[in-house]
Amino acid sequence: MSAEKEIGAMSTISSALDDLDSDARIRVLQWAMSHYGFTSSGLKSSQAPGPSLNSADTSKPGQHTTFAELFDAAQPNTEREKAMVAAYWLQVCESSENFQSQSLNDLLKNLGHGIGNITEALNQLKNDRPALLLQLKKSGSSRQARKTYKLTLEGSKRVDAMIQGDVTES
Repeated sequence: MSAEKEIGAMSTISSALDDLDSDARIRVLQWAMSHYGFTSSGLKSSQAPGPSLNSADTSKPGQHTTFAELFDAAQPNTEREKAMVAAYWLQVCESSENFQSQSLNDLLKNLGHGIGNITEALNQLKNDRPALLLQLKKSGSSRQARKTYKLTLEGSKRVDAMIQGDVTES
């Protein structure tokens, strides 16, 4: 591709994003990245490191190019399932090592499925045995302090099963 075409594409993108607010720009750029097979790290989905899925699974991280497609495939029924699917998107599909609860709820709100108390949903996932989610750290001393989480392998398997239609909420 010539440099002129690249500059033209950048100019078009810039013009399209100029009239949007910050949140809308993020959603558009996230959509574009996933649409063209890139993760937030800039790697193609096929190059991105992440938990490997069982070879028997027909669902692969790159199969769902948007969070909406993954959410529709998993069909979560409860708030904790919704939070777990959003965590799966960030960790497996977007190759994030960890995430904060606000990131999960932002994804869900954009689909119209926001959770009233995301911390309670995440605490339920943490308290399951085996744990479906781990809290890695807490920044600050208040109850509203920012917490960083990671989906466990068991949590990832549970979402894989939801996508396959093999599991119901326990």
